[in-house]
Order: sequence, then structure tokens, then C-alpha cells
Amino acid sequence: MSTPAPTGDPVFAAFCTAGLWPGLGKRTAADLPAAGITGPDDVSADRLLKLPRVGRQRAERLFSSFLAARSTYEVVELLVGAGLNARLAVNSADALGPDAARRLRDDPWALLGLTGVTLAEADRLAIAVLSGADRQDTRRGRAIVALTLRTATRDGHTVLPADLVVAALRAEGIADPAAAVVAAVESGEVLEHEPPLVEPADDADELPEPDPALRTLSLARYGMAEEAVAENIHRLAATSGRIADPASVRSVATGLDPAQQAAVAQVLGAGVSLLTGGPGTGKSRTVASLVKLLQAKGTEVALAAPTGRAAKRLEELTDHPAVTVHRLLGAQGMTGGFARNEEWPLDADVVVVDEASMLDVELTAALLEACPDGTHLLLVGDPAQLPSIGPGHVLGDLIDSGVVPVTELTTLHRQAAGGAIARLATGVRGGELVQVESPDREVVIVPATGSAEAAKRVVQLVTDSIPRALGIDPSTVQVVTPVHRGPAGTIELNKALKAQLNPGEGTVFGFDVGDRVVATANHLELEPIGFANGEVGVVTGTGEGSLTVDFSSGPVTVIGKALGDLRHGWAITVHRAQGSEWPGVVVVLPPEAGGMLSRPLVYTALTRAQRHLSIVHASGAALARAVREVDVRPRRTRLAALLAELAE
Repeated sequence: MSTPAPTGDPVFAAFCTAGLWPGLGKRTAADLPAAGITGPDDVSADRLLKLPRVGRQRAERLFSSFLAARSTYEVVELLVGAGLNARLAVNSADALGPDAARRLRDDPWALLGLTGVTLAEADRLAIAVLSGADRQDTRRGRAIVALTLRTATRDGHTVLPADLVVAALRAEGIADPAAAVVAAVESGEVLEHEPPLVEPADDADELPEPDPALRTLSLARYGMAEEAVAENIHRLAATSGRIADPASVRSVATGLDPAQQAAVAQVLGAGVSLLTGGPGTGKSRTVASLVKLLQAKGTEVALAAPTGRAAKRLEELTDHPAVTVHRLLGAQGMTGGFARNEEWPLDADVVVVDEASMLDVELTAALLEACPDGTHLLLVGDPAQLPSIGPGHVLGDLIDSGVVPVTELTTLHRQAAGGAIARLATGVRGGELVQVESPDREVVIVPATGSAEAAKRVVQLVTDSIPRALGIDPSTVQVVTPVHRGPAGTIELNKALKAQLNPGEGTVFGFDVGDRVVATANHLELEPIGFANGEVGVVTGTGEGSLTVDFSSGPVTVIGKALGDLRHGWAITVHRAQGSEWPGVVVVLPPEAGGMLSRPLVYTALTRAQRHLSIVHASGAALARAVREVDVRPRRTRLAALLAELAE
């Protein structure tokens, strides 16, 4: 590490103020100069002990965490030298390895592998560390190819037409785009997919040339995941035997309609099958009957869902243990790998996964890999909901491929019990914003003229109207909004709701005991069972640099990096709410959500409510338009084509 400048080391200052020293808060960072710590060589446990509010144990911990962050410090040195923000070094060691600084000196454009880095910033680093940096450098072209594909994965695409990548390269001044694509493919980070073969005409002597415009590129990790999904579905379909006689369905058929009975029978024979349908059509009831039948036969069943709340609901409905998909596969903390795989497969004969619209292609590949030959897999989901946050369009592609048997349930069974939520959702699913009569106030529409009024209405509903009129406790009411910013976005709504429901200073990392929080990343490494992205919990205790949070899956002690992945959770986005249901839900649709509204988004938001749904409607005609036109850009993927190809 560099020697501190007499006036204090700018690299050290940038490292500390950017929050890159694990365990060092803003207040303590501000106290460092007074304790004589202005450069890396000044850091020692004894000096740290001079800081206010720092005892011997914390001083030792801070000293160790400073030494452990050495590789990040070296990256900050490079960034500060290039006039870049030190915060870009966040997660640099995770993304680039412990020798991140050396890698960046060898190839400054590797900086684009970190989240939130722009090409202009990587170019600035290149000018600072390379003598004679050149816009036509192959490393730059190669990085732009990967960056273009990575950016597309944020919209859910697993592949892009090669032409679009070439256009992006030209836009960044790359003179030889073809060479850049070749370099990216040779690096192993990118895969090139040839266009599908064209069937020759009956009277043709030779095969027609495939259309080069159909050539696609993908990041290797997603290209390989799609291929793995297709191959493993083919494998399970080919190796499955019949588990039970179709006649045995009669033993659990009471109360099931013919389509539901057919779905149960299908699982008994098919290696992979799908069960789809909207809310109130009895998907859960069908799964419960299947589980009952398999248990009676002594067949080993594993139930899972992408979120903790969905798994808990599945467990309650089937009276059989259910876990998150990550837990089923034995997720390995921060590494992102899974303990369960081809070498150590799942020991269930039948695996059922609910809320399958949330499965991205990498998680699906891991799940299928862990299913040994002969396993029967049932995916249960609603393709009208939002697709997965991660890349891929697994449920939709499986349906489109025509290769996997699908049972779609269409009869509304919840109608008898009032069912205004189910009727409204069924209308939206079909592209119609229906007027629902709801004298029992199961559905209430609250018009608002703008974001500020919408926000006021939301707080009023959660803290007063819903508890008073319907007897639903505010702790079981969830606010769902499409946006983070603005008066009716998650940030401001959480501030307003906290002030009313649990006022406090935010003593530990901005949180107080009693605060509702939502997880924004997976941290399954935490004791005792960790938490998954999207899980909502309540803070029940605080400690020295830690929080105890009670999630639906159980209490978790949250420490270190994981604290930064918690947000207040009275108001959450529609994407985070997916896979969970609450007794009461307030959906707010502010004007600034207009451009984001789509039928799947509106439909997913409405279907989070079990007993009561309030819609605070301030988005004008944009709502009806979004519901009328599907308006979601289709995701570019290869899975449906790969499945169809294997089935030939």
C-alpha cells in the first residue's frame, strides 16, 4: 500500500468515505484523523482503540477487516489515480478475484465486469494505466461485446442477434466489429449460436444457406444454462416411468374438476409437466391432492417455491414440508453454487415447484441438474404474471415449445366465496379492466389526482381505514408500488409509513426494533438459515453491528455485508412482492408509473391480495391501456427452439 502523503492520503480518504472498510461506519470514519489515522500505515489496533465508542474487541475486528480489504484498497488506488469514484471498487474482489488490481492494470476494460460502471469510466482508467491507450484495442472491443450482452440480460434476454451487437460496437467507434466478436467468443465469455438449419424444399438439390441475420450471441453462462435446461428436460422425459396407475387418481378426486384430475394423472406419467392457471382456479388444491396420493403410496415428494412466503403457503395448503428452491438445492452462501447437483442429486421421486413464473434460467438449470433420472418434475405457475427478475423466460418457453405436457386450469372456484379479487384478476389476465361489484369491500378503488395525494391515501388506508373498517391488522397489510422514486415510490412511502407505524431514529443501520424490512439479495450463509431476495421480515432485536430479523422462514441474525441488502419493507415493488400474498394489499399506481405499467405487472400486483385489495389509482388512462395491450417486450431466448430441436 502507498505511503501516506503528509497532508493525509487521498486514496485512504476515498477508501474510508466510500464505505469500503467493512464494519467502519460514517461517524467513526469521520473520527479517524483526530486519532492520527490519515493513511494505511497508521492503521493499527492500538490507534483504532483511541477512537470514540471503540473498545478492544471492535478495534481488533476493524484492524482485521482493513487488512482483509487489501485487494479492494489496491483497486481504489487505481481508480483515484484515474480520477474515478472509489465506490466503483465495491465488490471488485468478488467480481475480479483477489488480484483485481493486477487484472485491471493488464486489462482496464475488465472494470466493466463490475456493476454500474460505464464505458467512459473504463476508458478513463485505460488512459491512466496504459501507455498509448487505443479505442481500437481488442480488449476494448471484446469488453463492449460482453457489456452489450450483460445490459440485455437486465431486460431478461439470454441472447441478442449478432447484428444488434455489431451495431453497438459501431456506435462506440469500433472499426472492426467482426474481430471484436471473434475476440469475445475466443475469450470464452461469449457464445455464438448459428442460425437454425432451414428445411430444403421438396424439389431442391441442395440445402439452402441458413440466414446469417439469425445468428445470435449470448454470455456463456446463460447460453450454457439454456442448453442444460433443454437437455435435462429431454433426459427426465425419456427416463421417467409411471409412478401410479391413472385409476388411482380416483382416491383423491373428491372435489377436483376433470382438468384438475387430468393434471394429477399427468404427473404420474410424465417426467416433466406444467400446471398453469389464474388465481382461484385451484392450482394449490390440485397440488394438495397430488401430494396426498403420493404420500399414500409412500412416494418421496419434495415441495419448493422461489420465495419463503410462497413456500410457507404451499406447506400450509398441502400439509407437507416445503422450502425455497435455494434451500432445496443447498445454496452455498455467497458463492452462488449449490450443494445438490449431478454428483449429489435430490432424493425425491417427485419434485413440485410452485410460482414457476419466477424461475430464471440459471436456477432452473441447477434444479434440473439435481433431479436424477426417473424424477418427475411438476412446475406450477401462472404465465400471465411478471417473468423472472433474472434472465430467461422459462415457464413461457416451456409452454411455447409444445414439448412439455401442460394442463391449464380455467374454472374459477373462488367465486363462491365472494371472489371480487379473483374476478378482477381474471379480467385483467384476459386484457379487460372489469368493474367488480364488491359490497363487502373485498376490492376498493381509491382515485387520486397525483403522486402526493396517492401517497397520502396509501398511509391513510394502511394506518386507519383498512384496520378500522375491515379489522385487518396493519402488520398484515402490504403496500405494493411499481416505482422506487417519487412521493408514491417505495422510498418515500416507507418513510411516511415508518413515521406512523414505528417511529424511531433508525438506531442500527437505519432500522429500529419493530421495523418491517425486505431483503434485496440472497444471504443463505447467515445463521441459522439465512434469507432469500424478496423475503419480508420484522426487526426483533439489535446488537453491536447486527440485527435480528424474523422472516417467514424463521429468525436470522443479520451481520456484515448482508445489512446493506435490507430495506424498509412496508412498501415494496411489484417484482419483490411476486411469489408472496398478504391478507390486505394496497396497490398504488402513481402517474410516474405510466410508462412501466404492463398487463403482467398490474396482474401480478392485484393477485398478491388474499382478503382485501385497495387500488390507489392515479395513473389515469395508462392503466386501462396497459391492461388492454400486453405491452411487454418479449424476451429474446433460445430455450423454446432448443427444446423443439431435441424433440425432433
